[in-house]
Amino acid sequence: MSIVEDLQARIVVALKAGRRDEVQALRFLLSELQRVAKDGGQTLDADAEVKVLRKARKSRLEAAEAFRTGGRAELAAKEDYEAELIAELLPPELDQQALSALIDQAIADAGASSPKDMGKVMSLIKQRAGANVDGKTASRLVQERLST
Repeated sequence: MSIVEDLQARIVVALKAGRRDEVQALRFLLSELQRVAKDGGQTLDADAEVKVLRKARKSRLEAAEAFRTGGRAELAAKEDYEAELIAELLPPELDQQALSALIDQAIADAGASSPKDMGKVMSLIKQRAGANVDGKTASRLVQERLST
């Protein structure tokens, strides 16, 4: 089941249960996915859907932090709630141990020995793990390993 289909099913369940806040958040996510697909002129594959959701989650977390800093706890709580809803839709990311093993294997397979080889290593990681890897975390770990 694609993320769009999952969203549509969750909207129906939330509507029947009378959870208006959840319906509103899920409809916004669905419209965001549909907007990105329309802008691209094609349907989104699973990786593209995950990318859109990760971006939406990140923006919710940043907004929640800004609201907390500004003393707006009620708005921060709303943003945190929406970020949690998005997290439920995302596939689980690799744990630290699995990510480390994947990075070590990619470095060995690419024959990487310096930071100049980072692109090759990251390409292999994305090929093998796809949406199950946070690119920022993987990039930082690869950089650390290649710098030593």
